[in-house]
Amino acid sequence: MKNNHTLIIGGGIVGATLALKLAQDNNPVTLIDARPERSEADWQQVLGQRDARVYALSLASIELLKEIGAWQKIAASSRTADYSQMQVWQLNGRGELLFGDSGNNNVNNDSDSSNSAPKMLGSMVEPAIIEYALWQRLLAPDVSQYLTVIAGQKVVDMDWLGSTQGYRVTLDNGSVVNARLLVGADGRGSFVRKQAGIELDVLDYKQTAICCAIQTEKPHQATARQAMLPTGTLALLPLADITDEDKANPQHWQSIVWTLPRNQALALIAEHPRYIADKLAAASHYELGAIHKIESIASFPLAAQQAKSYVADNLVLIGDAAHGVHPLAGQGLNLGMLDVKALSEQLTHDYNRSGGTLWGANQTLRSYERLRRPHNSLMMHSFSALNWLFAGSLAQLRPIQQLRNEGMYRVSKIKPLMRLFAKQASGV
Repeated sequence: MKNNHTLIIGGGIVGATLALKLAQDNNPVTLIDARPERSEADWQQVLGQRDARVYALSLASIELLKEIGAWQKIAASSRTADYSQMQVWQLNGRGELLFGDSGNNNVNNDSDSSNSAPKMLGSMVEPAIIEYALWQRLLAPDVSQYLTVIAGQKVVDMDWLGSTQGYRVTLDNGSVVNARLLVGADGRGSFVRKQAGIELDVLDYKQTAICCAIQTEKPHQATARQAMLPTGTLALLPLADITDEDKANPQHWQSIVWTLPRNQALALIAEHPRYIADKLAAASHYELGAIHKIESIASFPLAAQQAKSYVADNLVLIGDAAHGVHPLAGQGLNLGMLDVKALSEQLTHDYNRSGGTLWGANQTLRSYERLRRPHNSLMMHSFSALNWLFAGSLAQLRPIQQLRNEGMYRVSKIKPLMRLFAKQASGV
C-alpha cells in the first residue's frame, strides 16, 4: 500500500530532506507540514527580501542536499555566500584561531597572494532559499510515486497500534494516516516527543541572542568570524549579495548573532537601530569597520536541550525535536542533517538485509540512536563548555583568563590540530 512505511511530522528543512531521501530510495513516505502551502507568488515575495538569518551549511550538509537534488537549485539562485575561512578570536586576549586556506595569513588583506582559489569550508544560506529548493523537489515527478505531502494540517492525536502496525495519526481536519514508522521532525517544542512521553534534559544559558543583517565598511572576504566576548559570542557571518547595488560592491553584508546576558539583550533591542549598530561595531572592536546599514533586528532566548531518548516503539526523533545546541558554532542544522543521513542509511540497510520485511524495527532505531545521540551530546556539552569558558563572571577570573589565553595560543600553533578542527566543522 502506498505511503504506509513512514510518516514524517514536520516539514522544515530536516523533515523535508529525510522525506526526499527516502522517496528517492523508493521507500513510501508521507510528510505532514502544519504550515499552509505557499504559492509561487508567495515564495517570490519571501525570496525578494533579505533574511538576517543564515544557516552555516557544512560540506556534509551540502553533499546531502546534492543527493536529493536541492543544492543544485540553491546554487543556481545565486543566494549563497561560500566561506573559505573561519576566524575565532577573543578581545583583550592572546591567540587567534584561523581555519581554512586563503593563501595568506591575514584575513583582512585585500591582496590575493595565492595561486589557486581557496578551498570552500561551507556556505551561508538564508532559510527561505533552502526551503524553496526543497519545496520544488517535493513536487517533482521523479519522487511523486513514493511521496505524499500534506500541508496546512496539524496533528492532533497519535495512537500506537502495536509494533506490527505502528501508528495511527489524526489530523485537525479529521483525516487519519497510518504508518509503520513515525518520525518526529517538528522542532524544539515537538508534539511527537511530548505525546511519546519522552523527557528532555534542558540547560538554560540565561542568554539571549540578537540577530540582524548589517552592511559593513570593510568586506568579509569569504570569512566567517566569531569574537569571544565576556558577555557572550559575537558571530559575523557572510551574507549573499542580492541587489545590483550589493553586487557592484560585494561582500559587505553580514548576518549577526550576538549573544548577551538576557536582561542586557532585551534592553538593547528596545533602542534605536542606529544605536544598536554603533554598539555592535564597538563590541567587535571595528573588525570590519563602521556599520553603514542594519536590518531585520530580532532576538531569541538561548537554551540547550536533548531528548533523554531518541526512539520508542515505531517512533524516532530527528533534528531539533531530538536536540538543540548553543548557536556559537552554527552547527544546529548540520547536526540534524547528519541525523537524516544516519537514519536513512540505517533504515535502508536493515530493510534490505531483512529481505524487505523489517522497516523501522526497534533494533534499527536503536542503532540510529547509538550512532547519533553520543555525538550530539558531545557537541552540545562542548559548545556549553566553550560558552562557559568565555562568558560570565567565572570566565573573567584571572586563572581562567590565563588558561584560555594560553590554550588558544598553543592550539593556533598546531597545524594538524587546526586542520582536524576544520574537518570536524565541515562534517566530512
